[in-house]
Amino acid sequence: MLVVGITGTIGAGKGTIVEYLVKKGFTHYSVREFLLQEIKKRNLPANRDSMVLVANDLRKNNVPSYIVDCLFEQAARCGKNAVIESIRSIGEVDSLRKKDNFVLLAVDALPQLRYKRIVERNSETDHVSFEQFLAAEAVEFSSQDPTKQNLSQCISMADFVITNNDTKEDLYHKIETVIIPKLKEIN
Repeated sequence: MLVVGITGTIGAGKGTIVEYLVKKGFTHYSVREFLLQEIKKRNLPANRDSMVLVANDLRKNNVPSYIVDCLFEQAARCGKNAVIESIRSIGEVDSLRKKDNFVLLAVDALPQLRYKRIVERNSETDHVSFEQFLAAEAVEFSSQDPTKQNLSQCISMADFVITNNDTKEDLYHKIETVIIPKLKEIN
């Protein structure tokens, strides 16, 4: 079983990578969906602020890797190749690094292109101005607290970093050159 963790900036293409890997037989485990279920239980609005608040609360009251540990346990029970999206804290990366056959993939793109993508995907958590988009990302970008988001450090800890400023086909080719050799290596 190979577990691919996906990290990266908002709107960079994490979901597109997940869709591609799912078509290749991977099972998807989503931090976002995990958090949205918890947000619903807490009767909070389903927005990015609630996601950050709940994620930080779960990490603080359990362990820094609580969310991805729960998702990894689900993946291990399933026993198939899996993708866990979206890794956002140092504690999550540290925990997953201790697992067998784990690889961390980061994706990034130009800010204007990423903003265009989130507007087009029209998710309930992405109804923000460009300035709000940049401000939300800044909050998630560099905390030294292992229970909070630190995208810059997660990206720097990645085994592979993909820049996604081009077409989906270009992104798919990059995924193939990273993930397929890793699968062959563990089989």
